[in-house]
Amino acid sequence: MAAIPPPVAAIRVAVRRALTELSADGPVLVACSGGADSLALAAAVAFVAPRAGHAAGLVTVDHGLQTGSAERAETVARWAEQVGLTPVEVVRVEVAGRRGGPEAAAREARYQALVEVAGRHRAAALLTGHTRDDQAETVLLALARGAGPRGLAGMPPRRDLAGVPLVRPLLEISRGQTRAACAALGLTPWEDPHNLDPAYARSRVRAEVLPVLVATLGPGVLDNLARTARLVAADNAVLDELADEALLAARHPDGGLAVKTLADLAAAVRGRVLRAWVHELGAPPAALSHRHLAALDLLVTDWRGQGAAYLPGGLRVVRRAGRLLPAPDEAPGAVDEAPGAVPAEGPDPAVPGL
Repeated sequence: MAAIPPPVAAIRVAVRRALTELSADGPVLVACSGGADSLALAAAVAFVAPRAGHAAGLVTVDHGLQTGSAERAETVARWAEQVGLTPVEVVRVEVAGRRGGPEAAAREARYQALVEVAGRHRAAALLTGHTRDDQAETVLLALARGAGPRGLAGMPPRRDLAGVPLVRPLLEISRGQTRAACAALGLTPWEDPHNLDPAYARSRVRAEVLPVLVATLGPGVLDNLARTARLVAADNAVLDELADEALLAARHPDGGLAVKTLADLAAAVRGRVLRAWVHELGAPPAALSHRHLAALDLLVTDWRGQGAAYLPGGLRVVRRAGRLLPAPDEAPGAVDEAPGAVPAEGPDPAVPGL
């Protein structure tokens, strides 16, 4: 028996490990663009899934942004059928008219399509081909943007996407390994020209920043960046658990949060509590920035009689009677007075001592 090329074996092991952690029935679906990463993943799934007792299919999305994109998608679909993947679907999406830049709009359209197909087939999971190199790029971009611990945690190996488990089996596999696996299997990946377009920040990081880091600090820098993401993610998980408990303790029956309880929390926990709370109020997560959370925190930690904190989605939060409350309409005397001022009205009898 011929020896399995090491890159092929490594990817199959990563896929097998991911599949053994799935608990739901239904097929696993690979999101495949035809690039080296997702093509190597799809080939590994086609080999591993039947042996692990899983049905496996493939979805490829045609964004319609490049000449020949429809033909490329059909080529990927025909290959998937030949290697035994089923169901296989080509989904065409409309990117124009969506929010954000072209990259964000394409990503939103792609994931909406993938979730729709996964839901229709009651998939056990949706698998994507993000690699260790993608993770390193994500960490660097997050660091450059001042994203904080959530950004530095990078992409999680598994998360819920509109009720569908999104699984990334290759986060410890390098891009070089996926290319080598495709070569060993006789597969010809599609080279997305967007990956080389300097108009995109990720493309510049990939083509210019990472090579300099590797040349300066050695090839281990990519592993170290990915390891940093795993370590920060583990810390985030603990802090998030503490924040869940603290949010429950700070809640008031009127929907507000008790300022005294918030003030006693460590800053890292309080920030997570405030973020979770305003998400519940309807603030769009993608639009919520550090500036918004800092304004909320000042209502707790540096109260000087300031007005409402303004949040995305048209939300406002005020401090009133020792609580943070959403304020659709601000009225005179509705907020707490600055320290040392004569109160406009007595304390709320429902919260004695505040």
